Amino acid sequence: MNANNSIVVGIFEGFSWIRSEGKGSFMNSPAMKAFGDSRIEDGETCVVVDLGGCTGMDSTFMGTLAGMAARVSSNGGGVLQVADVSDRNRRSLEDLGLDFLMEIDPPETLWRDHLDEIRGVLQTPPPAERIGDLERTKLVLEAHKKLADVNQENAKTFKNVVSLMEKEVEAKEAKQDQSSES
Repeated sequence: MNANNSIVVGIFEGFSWIRSEGKGSFMNSPAMKAFGDSRIEDGETCVVVDLGGCTGMDSTFMGTLAGMAARVSSNGGGVLQVADVSDRNRRSLEDLGLDFLMEIDPPETLWRDHLDEIRGVLQTPPPAERIGDLERTKLVLEAHKKLADVNQENAKTFKNVVSLMEKEVEAKEAKQDQSSES
């Protein structure tokens, strides 16, 4: 991963923090998802995604955010909060209706007055299991399905992407099955 497009994380009393530095994309979505999912599995009920250093987001990254928001909210009514959102990134989230799944720059939080302290102690997450081409394709598919589930407009927008990714997953799984039979 490019050092200019990275994820750094931290665990604090009452919340877990994920900061995207550079572009939020399909390249750093696996690291964000792995850390977020591990924290949610450990019972975390507040995951904060800091977009203060995020120069833009692709649809896979936003779909990964939507998936995390759904998982944390089903984990005892937890919440995904988004911190320090630029106008551009806010519009991107709102255009896809994701502002209904997460709290964007909520005024009352445990972390609001501690941004500099939090950012000062963030670290690279533990290395996630390296994902292969098939797993990355499945992650992209899952993210776009999540976006399509948000509303009818997204379903239309991402219909072709979902269809294409489903075919790509099928082809890669078939190829993997053939090579394991050899």
